[in-house]
Amino acid sequence: MKIVKKPDRILRQELNKIEILPDNIVEIVLAMQKTMVKAEGIGLAANQVNLNHQIFIIDENLAKENNVPWVYINPQITNFSKEKALLEEGCLSIPGLYTEVPRSKKIMIKGIDQNGQKFKFKARGFLARVLQHEFDHLQGKLISDYVKKN
Repeated sequence: MKIVKKPDRILRQELNKIEILPDNIVEIVLAMQKTMVKAEGIGLAANQVNLNHQIFIIDENLAKENNVPWVYINPQITNFSKEKALLEEGCLSIPGLYTEVPRSKKIMIKGIDQNGQKFKFKARGFLARVLQHEFDHLQGKLISDYVKKN
């Protein structure tokens, strides 16, 4: 898999919800993981590797440390805390751009993992930030959208 770079249109598309898990879902997420690790990323959305599916993954160690899934299929963030934190972020699809992005400190997220199991949990801190960043990708939103215009 190759990482798609801005301004590729797929990065701005509304992605397809997965109604039935494809037989090759494990192969898809493992290929995404290999691509993410090679690029030294902490998360990767399907459209960043030219796939039109509502899927993202996060670093497996980050997931294990927080006892949460590393694969997110059809994710929904159902609650954002009003309290926000401003931290610098980068993106594999926009090499060289690092910008401060305001993110909710806490979120509630639900979705399906690669085994078809539903999940729902609260995330906070760095994990919440990573999940919001990857969720943005599925909405066609990039960190460059947060750059202040003078």
